[in-house]
Amino acid sequence: MGSFFFLNLMIFSCVLLASTEAQGIKSARLLDLLIRDYTFKSFDTHLITTGSVLSVHLPSNFSGIKVSTVRFRCGSLTRYGAQVKEFHLGIGVSVNPCVERVMILTQNLGYNWSSIYYDNYDLSGYELVSPVLGLLAYNAGSDVNISNPFELGIQAGKEPIKVDFRNITRVIANASRITPLCATFEGDGKVTMAKQASSYVCEAKRHGHFGLVIEKPSPVQLKNNSSDSDSDGKASQWKVAVGSSIGAALGAFLLGLLLVAMLVRVKKRSRMEELERRAYEEEALQVSMVGHIRAPTASGTRTMPTIEHEYIPPPH
Repeated sequence: MGSFFFLNLMIFSCVLLASTEAQGIKSARLLDLLIRDYTFKSFDTHLITTGSVLSVHLPSNFSGIKVSTVRFRCGSLTRYGAQVKEFHLGIGVSVNPCVERVMILTQNLGYNWSSIYYDNYDLSGYELVSPVLGLLAYNAGSDVNISNPFELGIQAGKEPIKVDFRNITRVIANASRITPLCATFEGDGKVTMAKQASSYVCEAKRHGHFGLVIEKPSPVQLKNNSSDSDSDGKASQWKVAVGSSIGAALGAFLLGLLLVAMLVRVKKRSRMEELERRAYEEEALQVSMVGHIRAPTASGTRTMPTIEHEYIPPPH
């Protein structure tokens, strides 16, 4: 009974400690150290298969953070490179110091935990539009001290390290007008901005934390955008009204032309019939109807015969 109570007390203490740590985290560096400790405590580094990407299950107080880890031989990583979650390490990438085995750790802090970087870095005038992604490396050899593994440096070779944000970035309003910038959060508290290598893909020369940012619109720009929207709405209504008026006028004009053409045709036909009637009346010959056909007929007066030569018959 006493051992059962002691076990429950230990579990409750661990949960309470994790909750206290999560609630009190205000430093990005402290968050990295806690994630590192949970990662090494979750796995026996000697039993991890080389090259297998594993997910790290953090306490519920760190919900929203996704952590993955994979172990490599230092030389193999340099010769072949690797793809670890959103990070592509090209051939020639180096680890310093190059220990026998290295543990690569990737972080996806989600949108909630990424807000810590607003407190640790000067992002005035900018807004994160992606979660902060982290790429870190630790020694994972036979002499590793699980309680305090030391951090290693990752340096890109000829090919830069590529960070892919395409599947984790929220939709940006007016994306055609706004181009995100790549933000690199240095360990000394500095943040550097650079253009994207391609759409939602950034490049890096070394390990660290990365994100996509856009410039915050100023109040004047917001007002102008609002005015532009109102103007666009009014212009659209004006265009609709003008288009409707032109369409109605054009329809009325075409209808008028059709009526005029019909009247001209009827009048022309009436005139032709009148001319035909007069022509028949003025003819010398009479016209009679034979069936449905008009046919001329001669008059009934007969010419009297006359003697062409005076001929007197001889007397008898």
